[in-house]
Amino acid sequence: MHRVFAVARWVLLGVLLAVVAASLWLYLAPPALIRLGSNYAAKIICSNVFLAGRDAETVLRNDVQAPGHPLLKLMRVSVDPQEASVRTGLFGAFGGGLAVYRGGTGCVAVPDGDIAAAEGLDFTPPEPAPRRASLWPEGKETDAADYPQIAALLNDERLAGPGMRAMIVVQHGRIIGERYGPDMVSADQPLIGWSMTKTVTSALVGTVVGAGKLSVDDDHLLPEWSGDERARIKVADLLGMQSGLIFNEDYGDVTDVTRMLYLENDMPAFVADKPLAGPSGTIFNYSSGTSVLLSRVWQNALDSDEEALAWPYEALFRKIGMDSAVFETDPRGTYVGSSNLYAQARDWAKFGQLLLQGGVWKGEQVLPVGWVDYMRTPTKASGDEYGRQVWLHGPRANTPKGVPEDQGFDLPKDAFWMLGHDGQTITVIPSLDMVVVRMGLTPSWLGYKPQALIEALSKLPESPS
Repeated sequence: MHRVFAVARWVLLGVLLAVVAASLWLYLAPPALIRLGSNYAAKIICSNVFLAGRDAETVLRNDVQAPGHPLLKLMRVSVDPQEASVRTGLFGAFGGGLAVYRGGTGCVAVPDGDIAAAEGLDFTPPEPAPRRASLWPEGKETDAADYPQIAALLNDERLAGPGMRAMIVVQHGRIIGERYGPDMVSADQPLIGWSMTKTVTSALVGTVVGAGKLSVDDDHLLPEWSGDERARIKVADLLGMQSGLIFNEDYGDVTDVTRMLYLENDMPAFVADKPLAGPSGTIFNYSSGTSVLLSRVWQNALDSDEEALAWPYEALFRKIGMDSAVFETDPRGTYVGSSNLYAQARDWAKFGQLLLQGGVWKGEQVLPVGWVDYMRTPTKASGDEYGRQVWLHGPRANTPKGVPEDQGFDLPKDAFWMLGHDGQTITVIPSLDMVVVRMGLTPSWLGYKPQALIEALSKLPESPS
């Protein structure tokens, strides 16, 4: 019996040593997946706490854990209001997740832990003009109550979909329908656009082109590409997602897109280092890295970092009254043009209205003449599915490969789309003079397709102008 107890003690000691060793390993050199999950959680919570005024534990539970990887269920969070930082980790100890709030450039994950470097961007957006007490888009009032048929459609849970946070219908320049979900603090809560941000990036490229500082035919875009085939990549190739650069856009694991967003300090440098899969202009590859490169290219075209940081606000957001917009940068100052734009739902609707109006706002040509038509013109490499950071069909959701995304829906032929991967959509329908915004936290595996909402809206008698 004594021998049995001795063996048991040695086994227990071995187990304890193994646990200690594993804990030290996880603490000192956590695997990339744990670091990724920790930084992702920290970044999402940071933006929602400091930009949207939400509770950190609620965001962890509803936005990070509920729709995400099983590993995220084990994350714990702490917020330091004085440092304006968020720290997360597996069981609160492993992974070293860190994000900081920097005012004008929002929140950012800090994978190297260098808070001072990440906070080095000293930027305050220009103040918005005072808004009158008038109807949207000049003010905050609407006459949506006059359209009960629209309200009935928006209140249909099948059409709204799970995880809906905001829905807005605009026709003839007025909000005729509006609904908000239970997760909203208020209608003024900024919401992330995810990949809808790509379309905003295309518009920003247009403003720089319109200012004569850039051309869609420009090549030799980055010094890292000098002397190799990547120097042939044009701005037009980046806009059309046909640069030829290899980039893995899969989510849920450590891939190019997740590594870029949460484990890299210099996002465009990470993407610029990718090799070519084939000649530019011949291969369509939907890539968030491409949109981040576009941000770096248009920012480089301006005269200074200060001018580049102010440009989205002065050249676009303030001109159309998109005053709630906060465009986040990476730790080194490049706008995350693929993903990280926050704005109130009504301000997202203003951007859709700008596209509907051909880039004109209150008589001013904000985007160059013909730029919106260029954005929505399909590229050959995409198989006529994609324009310039704009989709020409609705989201795929769980549509089987090989089946058209919009099959089974009778949609207006001229509709074009901004799509975010968690159920964020803006549909612009010129033939109906309509913009439809649907914001949510609706992962694609839930199978929700907003095409049903657009079809139902298109079948209603047209509202008076």
